[in-house]
Amino acid sequence: MSRAAANRYAVALFELSMEKNMLEDIQAELEAVKQVFQDNDKLPALLHHPKVPADKKEQLLRESFAGMSEPVTNTLLLLLKKNRIDSVVLLAERFQELADEEQKVGHAVVYTVKPLSETDRKFISENFARKVGKATLHIENRLDPRLVGGIKVQIGDTIFDGSVKGQLNRLERELVSGKR
Repeated sequence: MSRAAANRYAVALFELSMEKNMLEDIQAELEAVKQVFQDNDKLPALLHHPKVPADKKEQLLRESFAGMSEPVTNTLLLLLKKNRIDSVVLLAERFQELADEEQKVGHAVVYTVKPLSETDRKFISENFARKVGKATLHIENRLDPRLVGGIKVQIGDTIFDGSVKGQLNRLERELVSGKR
């Protein structure tokens, strides 16, 4: 299924979740559904198999996701009925993006030479969240020994490079161009 179709389903489910004041619940449920579909490649294959009757597929979905809310269950059944069940992961990812926008949550990848402490994570999260206009910034820490020291923060398409390597590269460009 196309990303556009997954987007339409995600937007509809998002609007319903806002209307019913269930955003966080549905967000958590969709994350669980997404994880099941990503971890078990046999499930989508079974749900697409032409020899498995539609009622058996529906029963499998209902049993597999028995604890889910009515909006999530109905969305999964609709996707199955419309032969778009392969879009569950895309739908969940787009729903997460919409929820993050609504909740003013951002995501950042922070590159460092050594792992960040919780204090450092909190400090970086608070400071960079303000810079990009978010209420909260979730940090993913990736180790990169090539940085020498300092940090590099990537938020979407924006990179804040405060690493020693980045500073050395900027200094080299200035020296080569004769600006100093």
